[in-house]
Amino acid sequence: MSEHWKPNGGGRTESHGQYISAIYRHMQILISAELAPYRIGSGQYIFLMAIAYGQPTTQKALSERLLIDKTTTAKAIAKLEAEGYVRREPDPADNRYHLLYLTEAGRETAPKVQEALDRIKGITGKGMTDEEYDSLLRLLKIVLRNLSEREEGPK
Repeated sequence: MSEHWKPNGGGRTESHGQYISAIYRHMQILISAELAPYRIGSGQYIFLMAIAYGQPTTQKALSERLLIDKTTTAKAIAKLEAEGYVRREPDPADNRYHLLYLTEAGRETAPKVQEALDRIKGITGKGMTDEEYDSLLRLLKIVLRNLSEREEGPK
C-alpha cells in the first residue's frame, strides 16, 4: 500500500485531494455537455464570464483574478476570440496591453452560459443548505490560498 493512503498521525484515512480530483473530472464532463451548443469548452467559460462581469479587462488582470497562469489565459482568450465572443482593443492608457470586451455574440451568450452554470450549481449543491454550500466554498478557498501561498514562497 502506498504511504499516501496510510493513516497519518491524525488518524485520517482519506484525502480531500481525491475528492477534489473526482469532482473536477465530473464537473468538466457536465460543463462541457452544457456548453457544447455554444462551442465554449470547460476551460473557457470562466474567462467569458469574468470578462462579462468585469469588462474591460486585460489578460494579465484575468490571470491574477482567476489565479490561472498567463499561458492558459492566453489560449482560452484566443479560443473565445476565434469563436467570436471576445474582442481586443489597444489600451489607450498603455499600448503594450489590450483591453478585452465581449462582442455582440458574447453579450448574447453570457446569460445562457450563466443559466447553464446555475443548473450545474443546482446539481452540485443538491442536498446542501445554503449555509453548508457557503461553508464548502469557504473551506475550498482556504485550501486554494494555502496552495497559492506555498507556490509564492515565504514572505
